[in-house]
Amino acid sequence: MDTTKMTISLFEALCHLIVLMLSLGQGIHSMPVPTDIPMCTASETAQYSLTFTGKWTQAAFPKQYPRYRPPAQWSNLIGVTHSSDYHMWQRNEFASNGVREFTEKGEAWTLVKEVETAGERIQSVYGILSAPAVVGGTGQMNTEFEVFARHSFLSFIVRIVPSPDWFVGVDSIDLCDGDHWKENVSVDLFPYDAGTDSGFTFSSPNFETIPQDKITQITSSFPSHPANSFFYPRLKHLPPIAKVTLTKIKKTNKIISLPMEPTQSNQLPTGNEIEDKLINTPLDCEVSVWSPWGLCKGKCGESGVQHRTRYIIMHPANNGAACPLLEEERKCFPDNCL
Repeated sequence: MDTTKMTISLFEALCHLIVLMLSLGQGIHSMPVPTDIPMCTASETAQYSLTFTGKWTQAAFPKQYPRYRPPAQWSNLIGVTHSSDYHMWQRNEFASNGVREFTEKGEAWTLVKEVETAGERIQSVYGILSAPAVVGGTGQMNTEFEVFARHSFLSFIVRIVPSPDWFVGVDSIDLCDGDHWKENVSVDLFPYDAGTDSGFTFSSPNFETIPQDKITQITSSFPSHPANSFFYPRLKHLPPIAKVTLTKIKKTNKIISLPMEPTQSNQLPTGNEIEDKLINTPLDCEVSVWSPWGLCKGKCGESGVQHRTRYIIMHPANNGAACPLLEEERKCFPDNCL
């Protein structure tokens, strides 16, 4: 009898456990599955022309604008066409070793190897593309590339030269819109910090960031430090430092190669080919802190005068605030007067 009651009790407990598991299972299956990723259904491949335009002028970015050793310029462009599950780089994520080497030194081999490895491992990469460097802050570089439905995204990166680890680029632009390809895409580009070097200025020496920071966008107020080359507290937003235009073109049999050396053939002799109006960013004068007050000069028993000075750190530009007085004086009485 006791054995029978025990068997019934175990059976009831097992039933309760099964009911509980089924209830939990139903709860798990009822969770929503994300379906917000658009699917490209374009039946044919598409070919695009990419035009990168530098807008890095001394008028738009007057603070510490690099004019020599080396002057303002752009590295070659390294890009990739890929699916939605791949990222060459991402804002607020850590830069890979390849991105680190490219943004700090302009060396692309590790970055290209990372792209190739991703393509072999998860079949997320369709092709690598490149465009030659721009020897100047303003200029253009061009290349062509191909995309298809499964790999309809474009990402690329261009190093700002000189800089600690700063770059511009795009992360995962989708060129497909449902069942057709977009005809034109234009994107303004702004500077990013790769988070691997702690320099504040264009010409800062190499100073590794330990621990490594995440990739962040540089703005007119971030990093909030007066030494920052992009620090313009009077501006709400930085003007775009570059621009990329993507235009769908007819297919050709042209083979797209990966140039390894920069070229000067794409340098613009004047700004006439850049359609945007000239941007003049006001740069206020910056001065040092006051020096200590000097010795009190005067006769014993009579009031004298002492001076203090400061010097100009940054001269004003583009109608920025003028420099204040660099010398002050005040009355005093000589000390240790005999």
